[in-house]
Amino acid sequence: MKLKAYMSSVLLFLVASSFLTSIATGISTSRLTDRLISNSNYLTSTPLWFNQSLDHFSPYDHRKFGQRYYEYTDNFRIPDGPIFLQICGEAECRGIVNDYIGVLAKKFGAAVVSLEHRYYGESSPFKYFTTENLKYLSSNQALFDLAVFRQYYQETLNAKLNKSGIENPWFVFGTSYSGALSAWFRLKFPHLTCGSLSSSGVVLAVYNFTGFDQQIGESAGSECKSVLQEITTLVDKRLASDGNSLKKLFGAAELKIDGDFLYFLADAAAIAFQYGNPDKLCSPLIEAKKAGEDLVSAYAKYVKEYYVKSFGVGTQTYNQKYLKDTSNDDRLWWFQVCTEVAYFQIAPANDSIRSSKVDTKYHLDLCKNVFGEGIYPKVDATNLYYGGTKIAGTKIVFTNGSQDPWRHASKQTSSPDMPSYIITCQNCGHGTDMRGCPQSPLQLEGNAKNCSVPDAVHKVRQQIIEQMDLWLSQCQDKGKSAI
Repeated sequence: MKLKAYMSSVLLFLVASSFLTSIATGISTSRLTDRLISNSNYLTSTPLWFNQSLDHFSPYDHRKFGQRYYEYTDNFRIPDGPIFLQICGEAECRGIVNDYIGVLAKKFGAAVVSLEHRYYGESSPFKYFTTENLKYLSSNQALFDLAVFRQYYQETLNAKLNKSGIENPWFVFGTSYSGALSAWFRLKFPHLTCGSLSSSGVVLAVYNFTGFDQQIGESAGSECKSVLQEITTLVDKRLASDGNSLKKLFGAAELKIDGDFLYFLADAAAIAFQYGNPDKLCSPLIEAKKAGEDLVSAYAKYVKEYYVKSFGVGTQTYNQKYLKDTSNDDRLWWFQVCTEVAYFQIAPANDSIRSSKVDTKYHLDLCKNVFGEGIYPKVDATNLYYGGTKIAGTKIVFTNGSQDPWRHASKQTSSPDMPSYIITCQNCGHGTDMRGCPQSPLQLEGNAKNCSVPDAVHKVRQQIIEQMDLWLSQCQDKGKSAI
């Protein structure tokens, strides 16, 4: 769960159309994977619609907007099979992604439904994303969207099957930012779901997220980390002496604000670890170092060929002038970052990978510049409301990849009703349990064969299945959809 705070930034996201669009947060490296999913990689891409309330908390505002959703029923065990609600995150949701949820649907005889997040994709109540219009964009409103949709879909299914007063067991899934939503949905609406899977779920809002950068250094290993730090030092020096030429070298001349440029470079490195492709970054840089080549030029080649060309990331998504455009949907996750969760990825005081110029002031200035006065992340309020890593929920599975920098915003310690699993391998990043390895581009059915330790993924998946089997059976024993 996106999470630059888009979720390189979160997400969180990221990053799933359904999950893959989800993230939690930068440009949002949490959202990048959606760009790499072709139509053939969806279980379904046929859209359905229903009318959703714009404001769930006003007795006077009765405005509605069309919210898009998808359903996949090929494996559904009629009439009492479970329903899997796969939450879409902070990007357009173009269908139900064929990741590991398809395998689980076969195993449990489940229908799968997926709801597009309000404002993203085609589920937007407004044409223009002014700061005033964005006031209904929040995780809290999104959770109520899910609850209303869950009730709507159950009633619709009952009508189709000519049954009444009976509910199917529901289980909720999400990754990155949508992984946080999955955990929060179980927390706030325990009667509406038997349990939740929070894959790389970024449940802790973090004001100064130094742990993100520290994990990148750990994931890189000492040799690659040293090269990345040397590149950062060289970039800072060249930026001071001839910034225009340096930005042109990276194809980023439009980024007039130095902080935007440096954030772009930091995200380009982070994505390799976030999505299970460390060798794409480290191998060429280490070779360039050994060969005595210019390291800045070597890094520029990686950024342009891998981050920009392969992932399709445009430098404009880091441009604050571009983000001020109210017709631009890249504003959306930044608004959530700047009002709720922050995930400000800043340089640690010591041993940093990214430039020290990417600091708290840079992020706060961005929020003010893009959205206006008085916009800042209410991190303490978010964590008080949901509990952060002290979330007081039950029947939530948390999973994280060992190399994922976002895992430090997730719940990494187990408790009896909320088991937490770390999948440990060299290329286990964001959402490994659902995506396999690498995490981007998409591996159909979450294939784990390319994970450096496939057994680590299989073990956690078996533990997930055991928890789901237990919690779903408890729902069925009670004769209702939650306990």
